[in-house]
Amino acid sequence: MSDVLCARIAVLADTSLQRHVLQQALTGSGYQVVLNNDPARLEPADLDSTEADLWLVDLAQTEDSPLVDALLERDTTRVLFGEGHAPERHSEFYPRWERSLFSKLKRLVGDPSRAVGPRLDVLQGEGQRPERLTLPPLLADSTLRAGEPASQIWLLAASLGGPEAVKTFLDALPGGLPVGFIYAQHIEASFESALSQAVGRHSQWQVRQVQPGEPVRCGEVIIAPIAEELGFETDGSTRMNGRCWPEPYSPSIDQMMLNLAQQFGERCGVIAFSGMGSDGSAAAAYVLRQGGKVWTQRADSCACSSMPDNLREGGYSSYSGDPRELAQALVNHLVNQVGMPTTSFQRNNS
Repeated sequence: MSDVLCARIAVLADTSLQRHVLQQALTGSGYQVVLNNDPARLEPADLDSTEADLWLVDLAQTEDSPLVDALLERDTTRVLFGEGHAPERHSEFYPRWERSLFSKLKRLVGDPSRAVGPRLDVLQGEGQRPERLTLPPLLADSTLRAGEPASQIWLLAASLGGPEAVKTFLDALPGGLPVGFIYAQHIEASFESALSQAVGRHSQWQVRQVQPGEPVRCGEVIIAPIAEELGFETDGSTRMNGRCWPEPYSPSIDQMMLNLAQQFGERCGVIAFSGMGSDGSAAAAYVLRQGGKVWTQRADSCACSSMPDNLREGGYSSYSGDPRELAQALVNHLVNQVGMPTTSFQRNNS
């Protein structure tokens, strides 16, 4: 994350637990924490020596703080009062607490996902020919052909580092699989149109913008729109729900998971690639209850592992691997579904 221009946050909290949770949440979502301390242990001079874009103040035990009073008297200093005591990271209340905090941070100091867009130019300029897995004969004989409505749909979910990871995954996948994808990427709207070309240029998969009223088809990757929530009709075709995604993420991976699992149940899956924050953790239990699967990119292969880490730590992920290993696992999974023992498939550079 060294190339990310992220906002600098100074944290003032009077309990060590609150400071710890805020540190994890902020750094995991792409913000740079430049100070994290109890205001009772600081002097007014520390305000001058700390270069911060915003001061996050979260006091649980102290009603009055001379340091905070001095901070509020500074006209040029942005101050945000926090959301109060942070729940345990894997409690059902944590995602709501985090969403509220980061909705305010985005409005005040910007969204770290803006760093994703410029990476697309690098992907579009790469000319390396992908090493692709061979389509197993049993799947090649499948009655579901490219262009037909997919009976099984997987969500590819990502944030920082996501386009590179998703491209590697799609490059490895052979065409002709009886599955379709929805790709939800935290990214600025101005880069949305470039996303499909960047991640799909070497693969055998058609990556395109959503066409409301059309189903997700075999051989396709549909980009979840930034401006409006994507849902499904009762027949499984896509629809725009006429409202923005719930804050603070666009698209909201949690909401996309809920919509997908509600419609497709055991015929859906989620792969969480490299990304910041914990978007997806609130909906993962519902996906599993509906019979779907949750997989994650392995941490050592991520540009930022916070998103998949949160799913693993919550006990939701049943498989982790790098993008190529995830592609192989999906091929194996599809073969198992039609009754063939899992094998290691020979790779094909063609």
